[in-house]
Amino acid sequence: MTALDAYALVAFFADEPARPDVEAILRRECVMSSVNFAESLDVLERVYGVEEEELRARLDPLLVDVIDIDAPSATDAWAAARLRSQHYRRSDRSLSIADCFLLVMGERRGVAVATADPAVAATARDESIALVPLPDREGNLP
Repeated sequence: MTALDAYALVAFFADEPARPDVEAILRRECVMSSVNFAESLDVLERVYGVEEEELRARLDPLLVDVIDIDAPSATDAWAAARLRSQHYRRSDRSLSIADCFLLVMGERRGVAVATADPAVAATARDESIALVPLPDREGNLP
């Protein structure tokens, strides 16, 4: 099983360089934090202009058969806050709180985290969380 970062769904729908990697992950079991899922919906609607109706039509089958949505607990919130306070640095590691929920979920479930974000990748390495590096918009791996 692999935990998906918000960027993974964005890359899949926006046909970015990570799309083939994400398609391969979607053929297996994967999980996504509800926080990261909300972030991907926001980006797809706000930045890419994909209407909610289209998103629902395209995502609902994935949510039934492929992607397990994980709802974080209060314990996860404490762990995400701790992770961010220990690793966030404005200059070179700008972790969002959504990033931290992804990492906490990956650690809790013992699964690899798929991301193109260098800050998430570096924190995963620091915390010994398995990583599946995805290419970013320019094709670079974290």
